[in-house]
Formats: sequence, structure tokens, C-alpha cells
Amino acid sequence: MRAAAWCASIRWFGLGGLLTLLAACASPPSLVGHQADAFSRTGRFAVTATEPGAPSQAVQGGFAWLDEGGRLTLDLANPLGSILARVQVTPGRAVLTRSNGQVEQAANADALVEQVVGVPVPVSYLRYWMRGQVSDSARVQRRDAQGHALQFEQQGWTVELSRFDDQGPGLLQMQRNEGARTLKVRLIVNTR
Repeated sequence: MRAAAWCASIRWFGLGGLLTLLAACASPPSLVGHQADAFSRTGRFAVTATEPGAPSQAVQGGFAWLDEGGRLTLDLANPLGSILARVQVTPGRAVLTRSNGQVEQAANADALVEQVVGVPVPVSYLRYWMRGQVSDSARVQRRDAQGHALQFEQQGWTVELSRFDDQGPGLLQMQRNEGARTLKVRLIVNTR
């Protein structure tokens, strides 16, 4: 019986190691900026849309984010880390280039994501939320001892930020209700 228990322990240990390896591979490589104020993060994302009487729609994977003020670059990867698409945003233009070369365009990042995914994701606000910043229009409900906004509402989104490091939050959870449909976005940032 001991040998069987030992073998089972080895299998669970091996499975745990495999899952850890896959989780580590989920994020694409970091994007490197050329400006002094470049802001770069990598991590994993999950987007879920639910409606009563319909199956949930969900997509998940990894991301690499580079914000250089006037230019935003976002790589989206499958759960194993292979790049599926790159989003590039400049003033007045957002372009998504898929790994197969197919290109889609819109006037801004929010419109592009909704056009491609079918779910609105507040990319324009994420530029600030990824840094732990909120605008004056946000209704802040909770702050921590360091003054970080932990929970707030902005443009119809309820946002919770936590696990801060020196660059911003390590966990961003966003929810929006649109009639009977509920949208949830979760970003887990690889912190240093």
C-alpha cells in the first residue's frame, strides 16, 4: 500500500510541476519600450460574458502590455503563450494584426476590441488602471493605507485593484452589467 501511495504522490507532484510550467509559459515575452516613461507589464487575462438562459462565453490567455504615452502595444497570447494577435494604438487609430496576417482596424482601442471580441473592454481606461491610477470622474469606494484606490466605479465598470507592487496592481478585476448580461474581466499581472 505504501508503494501505491508513494506512486500517487509522485504523479501529483509531476502534475503540479506541469501545471506550474504551463502557468509560467502563459504570458508572452515582455515588450520593450524606447522612451524613458515606457510602462510595460505581462500577465494573464480572462474575459467572461454571462446571460441568463445562455451558456457563458469566455476567453483567456496571456498578454504583454507596452504603453509609451502616444502609442500602446498589446500582444495577446493563447494559454500556452503563442501570440495570437498584436494590437497597436495611436491617436485616432487602433489596428489588430492576427498571427495569420489578417488585419482589423477601428478608430480607437475600445471600439476595436468590441468589434473583434464582441464584448466591450475598457482598454482606454486600462492605461490608467494598470498603473493604479483613477481619474477624478471615478467614484472611489475603498483605499488602502498607502492611498491606492482598491475599489471604484468608472464608466459603468466596478473595478477592484489589489496586490500592488512599485508599478501598480498585480490583480485587476472588472465587472459591468449591461441589462441581463454580466461582463467580467480579470487581469493577473506578473509582478517583480
